[in-house]
Amino acid sequence: MNVKKAETINKKYNISVEATLEVIGGKWKCVILCHLTHGKKRTSELKRLMPNITQKMLTQQLRELEEDGVINRIIYQQIPPKVEYELSEYGKSLESILDSLCNWGKTHITRIYGDEKLVLEDSILNK
Repeated sequence: MNVKKAETINKKYNISVEATLEVIGGKWKCVILCHLTHGKKRTSELKRLMPNITQKMLTQQLRELEEDGVINRIIYQQIPPKVEYELSEYGKSLESILDSLCNWGKTHITRIYGDEKLVLEDSILNK
C-alpha cells in the first residue's frame, strides 16, 4: 500500500471526476502536462513557456504531479546539475483527456471570440 493510499483510506468521492481533478485540477497542472506531451522539459523551459506562472507555483505543481506519479523527475549527475521532467507511463494515459480539453477550449474560444488567433498565443501547443 503506498503512502498516499494509506493516508486517504477514509476518503470518499461523490463522483470519480473529483479524483481526476484532485490530480490535474487547478490553473497550471494541465498546462504543464500539455507541454510535457511534447517531450522532456527543464524547469526553465517550462517557465519560459508559461511566463505568467511564478517559480514557486511551478515548483509546487511539479512536485505534486511527481508525487501523484503523473510525471517523472530525471536528475542528471553532472555539473552544473540538470533536471528534466517528463510524463510517466501513468501520465501518458492523460493525453487523450488533455487533447479533449484543448479541443473544447478552441471550440469555446471560437464561439466567444470568433477567431482563436485573436486570443491564443503563438505556441507549439496551438498549432
